[in-house]
Amino acid sequence: MKKRYSEEQIVGILREAEAAASKAEVCRKYGISERTYYRWKKEYRGLGVSQLRRLKHLEAENARLKRLVADQALANEALREALEKRGLL
Repeated sequence: MKKRYSEEQIVGILREAEAAASKAEVCRKYGISERTYYRWKKEYRGLGVSQLRRLKHLEAENARLKRLVADQALANEALREALEKRGLL
């Protein structure tokens, strides 16, 4: 599913809604439901754009590191199996 708004845009919409008199007006303006607004508010509460970018960067780095650990574990297991077949373990 393609996202309609980027995280930066979502943070901007949330800030605009906080300053607006009516949350419903902002929801109508951007074509989102109030449920979506409150879900976004729960997820992005208190985050600025720079903090959001840093969070996304850290999440991407964490995913990369998890893949590296998984690959290393697979390599270790393959070596262990090869050594067991040769009777060295």
